[in-house]
Amino acid sequence: MSHEPLSAAEAKRLYDQAALLAKVGAWECELARETLTWTDGVYDLFGLPRGSTLHRPSTVDLYHDDSRAEMQRLRARAIATGGGFSMEAHIRTPAGEDRWMRLVANVACEHGRPVRIYGAKQDITHEKAMWASLRELAYSDPLTGLANRRVFESRCEELLGHGYDAGTLAALAVLDVDLFKQINDQFGHAAGDECLRQIAARLERVFEGAVLIARIGGHEFAVLLRLPLGLPHLTLLLDHALRVLACPVVWHGHPIEIGVSIGVTLLRSAHREDNAKLFAEADSALYLAKAAGRNQARLFGAAIDAPVSLGAIGPRMAEPMVRML
Repeated sequence: MSHEPLSAAEAKRLYDQAALLAKVGAWECELARETLTWTDGVYDLFGLPRGSTLHRPSTVDLYHDDSRAEMQRLRARAIATGGGFSMEAHIRTPAGEDRWMRLVANVACEHGRPVRIYGAKQDITHEKAMWASLRELAYSDPLTGLANRRVFESRCEELLGHGYDAGTLAALAVLDVDLFKQINDQFGHAAGDECLRQIAARLERVFEGAVLIARIGGHEFAVLLRLPLGLPHLTLLLDHALRVLACPVVWHGHPIEIGVSIGVTLLRSAHREDNAKLFAEADSALYLAKAAGRNQARLFGAAIDAPVSLGAIGPRMAEPMVRML
């Protein structure tokens, strides 16, 4: 089967259709007078009426500050060298809609002098949103919205490697929901999930100034804390946390009694060389809190051995207690 070659008009029509489907447009700027020329795709991207008069300063103002500065820097370098550049830019349309675009540019020269800069601009707003969603799935816990274990361990390594000031007290707290299997068995997994969501929300309230809070296991959480007020402040925080976390969760009108055991270790310079030791110490303190009757907090390696009674919290739960080992 033979095919007739496309006329220039037909080729342009097909190209324009494909460009609009791909949300991409072509542009050109004549450098002597900074005169802009856009195709329909670029007008649509910027939220401007097709064919309307363009003024470069006004269009540049639609870039977010960081993107504008980066675009101007790359543009000036391309013009000076006769080269090109590509970048992702954040813009806001005159209607106030935030969009992302992929900008590709090249410089055309005549007799060795730059005379125009041209290229393509593509709307990648949905692409950016998709990648942001994938990153959120990769780095956050979908049930509670907290960070996941991968992020938490990475942040600990970062803090120990670069951001740890030996003069400022910091701590890792590992928390485990007591008798969680019994909650699932008695009330169902949906109720168990609701308990985990409630605990996550309470942790965010209690440890509002924490460096990071994460769900690191099925019913295990971790909190990374800075303690500028020292060890007494940690005791008060744990006291308050045990009280708040022990409040029943109401599920379809039925109160579910819950308790949480907490193991804590203080960050030390030795942990820089052995990040696993940090978690091992917190887990060791958590194990002792469980063995002592649950619904308690234990601090690894402290010289104090006096329990701090927190009072009764309910008929079905043991009295919460903070004990410094």
